[in-house]
Amino acid sequence: MASAPSSTSDTAHSGGIHLPDTARDLVKILVTGPFGVGKTTLIDSVSEIRPLHTEEQLTEASAQVDDLDGVREKSTTTVAIDFGRISLAGGIVLYLFGTPGQERFRSLWDDIAYGALGALVLVDSRRIDASFDVLGLVEESGLPYAVAFNSFPDAPRHYSGDQLREALDLEIDTPMVICDARDQNSSVDALLSLVQHLIDSNPAEHR
Repeated sequence: MASAPSSTSDTAHSGGIHLPDTARDLVKILVTGPFGVGKTTLIDSVSEIRPLHTEEQLTEASAQVDDLDGVREKSTTTVAIDFGRISLAGGIVLYLFGTPGQERFRSLWDDIAYGALGALVLVDSRRIDASFDVLGLVEESGLPYAVAFNSFPDAPRHYSGDQLREALDLEIDTPMVICDARDQNSSVDALLSLVQHLIDSNPAEHR
């Protein structure tokens, strides 16, 4: 595969549990980011199978240890993983593993990241500093990654792409996109930016 397939071509969302006969490249991808950034929502929007969630209600006890600044309306949290699957054109199948966003679940990171080829890091432009720890984890792991700014309704619109890239101190070749995690096509496009980055980073493996 020389390039990532278009999100408008043959993306399957049939709800079947079996892999399509055309499946050729099976790829584990992390969907990561801080608490409340939209990881579960993105996996829900693209998964062709019924997603697996490990969500629990937020309690008064958890509120004492989780930073709810900017996400006060959130009532549940992922406590282990989210999981979904999406088949793309060209025989590429992405297994999506959503990570918990709170510091208290950091011990799960190595187990969830094991075997992943890359990570899509979701960022909330209303609280960019909340993403620094997750970006640090991804960079320490050596995983190639792309950054997707999730478009919340009240997110600031006046930042330029250069300003957002500078705020996160991203390398010039790190893909950075704007997406709406609720929208299937937008979320697939964000994942495709990562897939293309993986192909570009390892061209010999995809001839």
